[in-house]
Amino acid sequence: MAAPLLEARALSVWFPGRRRSLRQREWVRAVDGVSLAVMPGEVLALVGESGSGKTTLGRALVMLQRPTHGSVAYDGTDLAPLGGRVLRGRRRVQMVFQDPYASLDPRQRVTDIVAEPLRIQGVNAAHRRRRAAELLDLVGLDRDSGERLPREFSGGQRQRIAIARALAAEPKLIVCDEPLSSLDVSVQAQIVNLLVRLQRQMGLTYVFISHDLAVVRQIADRVAVMYLGIIVEIADTEALFAAPRHPYTVALLSAVPTVAKRGTSAIPPVLLAGDPPSPARLPPGCRFHTRCWLRERLGNPTICVAESPSLVADGKHQAACHFAAETTPQSRQLEAPLSHEEEVASVVPSPAERGER
Repeated sequence: MAAPLLEARALSVWFPGRRRSLRQREWVRAVDGVSLAVMPGEVLALVGESGSGKTTLGRALVMLQRPTHGSVAYDGTDLAPLGGRVLRGRRRVQMVFQDPYASLDPRQRVTDIVAEPLRIQGVNAAHRRRRAAELLDLVGLDRDSGERLPREFSGGQRQRIAIARALAAEPKLIVCDEPLSSLDVSVQAQIVNLLVRLQRQMGLTYVFISHDLAVVRQIADRVAVMYLGIIVEIADTEALFAAPRHPYTVALLSAVPTVAKRGTSAIPPVLLAGDPPSPARLPPGCRFHTRCWLRERLGNPTICVAESPSLVADGKHQAACHFAAETTPQSRQLEAPLSHEEEVASVVPSPAERGER
């Protein structure tokens, strides 16, 4: 079995909150003891509500956010002890950010933006310009685009520029932090196609952070579901969509609009009570128990408040719920999944439709 390309062990990122007294301070546990392995060549999706810790975990995986506790190892090398200069010079893990408008320097020309990782590595100017032109062509932009400024491009084109910049360092793994959320639906499909094509051409590995479960189902090999800073369920994509084992996952899937030709959803809508608790004041026991529809259905068992559940594996499927088996009747009501061809056709336009070269 292949070794993980990237592995997080008991990874925590805490931020200081308000002071209770001169000696006591609240800590916002954005990520709290996450262990995760990303295998070479796979697409691992991180999903969950806003505030679940997805983005903070993604930033910690590339060391843009230093962990409070735990470690991150890339290809067997612990990244935490490495200094910033060393990390920048040998970065094989890159990140594509959510907002292409904010992630590009508006004062730099596109060639300089794309070639910035090469400049940090000490590559000469002529090679940087040549490589930047190649990368722009690779992501579907004209080579002469390099002489323009970011403001002259649309949102989708700016995201292509950001992807080209991430590829300049020849990474093996890219963390994509909701790269579609600020784009129009038609443009989203183009960027999804681009990411899939690049993965196949270059053997890339992705950590794909998203709230769009339809896109996640289309491109991810595995899905990790986050809630209040921890992973509550992780499984192969089709296994998770066909038989979710955590009540929070069931609630997320019940909110996904079905494709029209598949008819109405077979999962009854699950409405979660209230908002998630503050990560600075976590509830005792299971973090989801304050909103859990399954606990209410089972008569509010006290174990949910008294004891925090661990991720329990059933084959490759893991769920952190004391009553994971009780979600099975719900999951059996799911419709059979579309074939791969039907799923892609329903979400992603053909090359002729999208006008891509």
